Amino acid sequence: MMMERTALKTKPEEKDEDSLIEFAKAIAMAVVIALTIRSFAFEPFNIPSGSLLPTLQIGDYLFVEKYAYGYSKYSFPLNIIDFRGRIFESEPKRGDIAVFRRPKKVDVDYIKRIVGLPGDRIQVIRGILHINDKPVMRDFRNAETVDDGEHVSLYKRYIETLPNGVQHYIYEISDESHFDNTQVYTVPSGYYFAMGDNRDSSLDSRSSNGVGFIPAENLIGRAWFIFFSTEGIGNKCDREGTFALASSFGCKLLKWPGAIRVNRIFKKVNEL
Repeated sequence: MMMERTALKTKPEEKDEDSLIEFAKAIAMAVVIALTIRSFAFEPFNIPSGSLLPTLQIGDYLFVEKYAYGYSKYSFPLNIIDFRGRIFESEPKRGDIAVFRRPKKVDVDYIKRIVGLPGDRIQVIRGILHINDKPVMRDFRNAETVDDGEHVSLYKRYIETLPNGVQHYIYEISDESHFDNTQVYTVPSGYYFAMGDNRDSSLDSRSSNGVGFIPAENLIGRAWFIFFSTEGIGNKCDREGTFALASSFGCKLLKWPGAIRVNRIFKKVNEL
């Protein structure tokens, strides 16, 4: 006697429930992958100010190598892992452009150039950086009129050569500004001294109350390469009237592509 086989049919409600579960799993996996990459490999940052002009410009978007200096509690989103010190620690090199948590406000990310290592004596005398009592060589290149995001000024552009041979551009308005003549800073063990390349328009380690020495624990990573850059369009597309919204939107569609700095995209930060 043959037995009749009955095919089991899945109800539409069960199919929908399975699809939702699979979709949720895919979203969760994508979030885990993104957080893992962001925490351990690369994290995007943008440049909101002109403190690192002319090297980094307002509107640059770059990736930071999270693994360059090892990991601390600040390496992870929302400080979800809380511990002291660093694991897999590697010291920054003089001349690195590093992202770190501002010591006085640890919820704020800063980006500056590391110029002082533990044990160094740092001083600025008449605009010239001194490391361990020796002046750092700088060569004048030209003068440029620059909008640094706050005001338009005439800047002198120099190439500065650090003791380890790293060369980079700096800007100076004058050699008699507030931080152009400083005390001697002796960098403690486990700390670093950071400065902006735009020397007269940078809040950095020269300001003991504003930034001060950078604890190794506060380091996030080393700036790697620019993946996008735009000079922005400012208020060029601000409109008034009945059709202001549509007119402003159309204006932005036309002007936004022209504001992209194509020549900066995919440039390595240490080659700028």
